[in-house]
Amino acid sequence: MLSPVLCSELSALEPEYTEADVISAVEFSQSGEFLATGDKGGRVVIFQREPQGEYNVYSTFQSHEPEFDYLKSLEIEEKINKIRWLPQLNSAHFLLTTNDKTIKLWKVSERDKRPEGYNLKDEEGRMKDISKITSLQVPVLRPMDLLVEASLRRVFANAHAYHINSISINSDCETYLSADDLRINLWNLDITDRSFNIVDLKPENMEELSEVITVAEFHPHHCHLMAFSSSTGTTRLCDMRSRALCDQHAKLFEEAVDPANRSFFSEIISSVSDVKFSHSGRYLLTRDYLSAKVWDLNMENKPIETYQVHDYLRSKLCTLYESDCIFDKFECAWNGTDSVIMTGAYNNFFRMFDRASRRDVTLEASREVCKRRAVLRPRRVCVGRKKRESDVSVDSLDFRKKILHTAWHPTDNIIAIAASNNLYIFQDRHSHHGHHAGHRLEQDRPPQLQDVPPQ
Repeated sequence: MLSPVLCSELSALEPEYTEADVISAVEFSQSGEFLATGDKGGRVVIFQREPQGEYNVYSTFQSHEPEFDYLKSLEIEEKINKIRWLPQLNSAHFLLTTNDKTIKLWKVSERDKRPEGYNLKDEEGRMKDISKITSLQVPVLRPMDLLVEASLRRVFANAHAYHINSISINSDCETYLSADDLRINLWNLDITDRSFNIVDLKPENMEELSEVITVAEFHPHHCHLMAFSSSTGTTRLCDMRSRALCDQHAKLFEEAVDPANRSFFSEIISSVSDVKFSHSGRYLLTRDYLSAKVWDLNMENKPIETYQVHDYLRSKLCTLYESDCIFDKFECAWNGTDSVIMTGAYNNFFRMFDRASRRDVTLEASREVCKRRAVLRPRRVCVGRKKRESDVSVDSLDFRKKILHTAWHPTDNIIAIAASNNLYIFQDRHSHHGHHAGHRLEQDRPPQLQDVPPQ
């Protein structure tokens, strides 16, 4: 399994922060050269990977502002819910960002030359007196300091009555989907004033509502396939070739629950908070409150693998319900070879599972462990008495510290972990030498950290 080593902490030095600084989205570009984060304040920060392997700030821009819906008398937060990169087709980079209601397409480009020698304008940009122009000159491009510009190219709005929870780029690179609690819409990237509704779960009588959509994603290779999960713990695979409205799914992935194990919390903890297709397109990874599951697209009745993320919390469900933590939505991720999966937990812990060996590890993302060349030690949560000094008692877990947003580099063993207002980047010690993903996590090769000056 992967062993994340070299660590970069990219955050402010001050321990105090505001709610607007909390990171709410993390996403690598398709090449992995860039990493974008969004926060609750509507800002997007893009990091670029340097030749030596470290990520440094490349661009920062304000994507969304707070709004007010006067028809419904509702405030619309500027919080970035999701970021998705488009495949790079030229020197510029494009990415989609969304808050609860509005999706925006941004272009990020570089400029290292500026035009000089205009005929009709002076150096200040003011129009010249045409009657005084006696000769014409050819404008030239002069070198200038590198400037990274983020420009808004499209605004996709007014298509969702409920909060947008997902956006996903189609493999055709022309369309994308956006999903809210009850509907999934299909957009063309060049058309902003209309979209096609492809899934509609809204009943005629809202009192009959039995489930809501929690997440949706396109298949990585087949542009006609998409999957969406719901609050009932089911994941549906839809084929858009069969009919325009995908109200009839092609496959339903659902695991039967033992009636003997049912409780008041069963429905809540079975809600799927994230779904990710494997890079190969053969498998689905779903995350519910307590576990992560891998499904084979050819087998619907049960997952082929189930990983308990923090099963020790079963005895704490009442407390977690009272604090609303039971409704936290944890994301999950595949490594580049689909051999290891990763997801977050509480106390700033995150978990990694090797699919071949079934070995797992718990690691911590915090300032205390992120020191230059320090060793990132595996952590262990114990239910009873501590067996080792480094063990953490389940009763001492800090549920305010949670790893909800994670991302994995598409090819290398590099992961990004968002912990509150801090972004941690962990690299396998071989990644910055050009090695690819798929290294095993071995007990005799503990993770190490390298800290870089926070941005």
